[in-house]
Amino acid sequence: MAIRIVGNKLNNLPWEERPEDFREPVWRYSRNPLITREMVVGANSIFNSAVVAYGDEFRGVFRVDTKELAMELHSGKSKDGVSWNIDGERIEFISEEPEIARFVYGYDPRVVFLEDRYYITWCNGYHGPTIGVGYTYDFESFYQLENAFLPFNRNGVLFPRKIKGKFAMLSRPSDNGHTPFGDIFYSEGPDMIHWGCHRHVMSPTVGWQSTKVGAGPIPIETSEGWLLIYHGVWTSCNGYVYSTGVALLDLEKPWKVIKRSKHYILNPRMPYENVGDVPNVTFPCASLQDPETGKITIYYGAADTVTALAFTTAEILYDFLEEHS
Repeated sequence: MAIRIVGNKLNNLPWEERPEDFREPVWRYSRNPLITREMVVGANSIFNSAVVAYGDEFRGVFRVDTKELAMELHSGKSKDGVSWNIDGERIEFISEEPEIARFVYGYDPRVVFLEDRYYITWCNGYHGPTIGVGYTYDFESFYQLENAFLPFNRNGVLFPRKIKGKFAMLSRPSDNGHTPFGDIFYSEGPDMIHWGCHRHVMSPTVGWQSTKVGAGPIPIETSEGWLLIYHGVWTSCNGYVYSTGVALLDLEKPWKVIKRSKHYILNPRMPYENVGDVPNVTFPCASLQDPETGKITIYYGAADTVTALAFTTAEILYDFLEEHS
């Protein structure tokens, strides 16, 4: 059965063909890492960042940790999705509520175009980590809404359309530290303020995803279900190792998992993934896809230090799930 991506054609998708005789389901950009600390004056690292199509160009919200190790969100622009100009100053969200607008930290953003604007979710500091929600129309002015949930929570990922008339989001309840556990949950709401009807989606299992799991890029709608690229963590004798997996969720009840990868599709094995502020990390935060060709481009954080690029197709991921779920 051929799987088809649902959505609008993307003519200028960043892309590299699969290397000859390469058998893995995901292949890396030959010029990785894509984004390094040198792109923003005063940056310690730029990683775990979100990218979205914007007309014939691309826009993004980037995690930039300063040399003080303050965790900030910066906006960025690109004509081709590869060469980026990242703002040197952090995003200043406009908010009518001073209690919510007080900046503590912000990291690991996701961005999605939904209805008439670009929504941003991120890990926001409010008496501990929770899910911040904001939006922009032009990536020049940014507006902050109420936090989605109580602390402690991370990895808030919106779906790109309403499901049965409700906004929908995935998240991973956590603790106040380097959480040694984590399941993915689904929540829905009538607006971007009130969230409920929480449903369990998936838990850690064994091996590379035995410690915790969390949603990655915005789920990709396909003819067969929502393709969810996610991260899985196992605890080695040398600390956490972050790998990348894929699952297929039911279109109308996304808390129901149709298939889930037993094997990872990407794991730390390159120097820029193994060496950095946090070694052994591949952390996917964004994807771009072209429905006409089925091509998917993934942006991921590597070793909590740089941003890298990888490629696959919907057909390859679906076949991989058929064989390794």
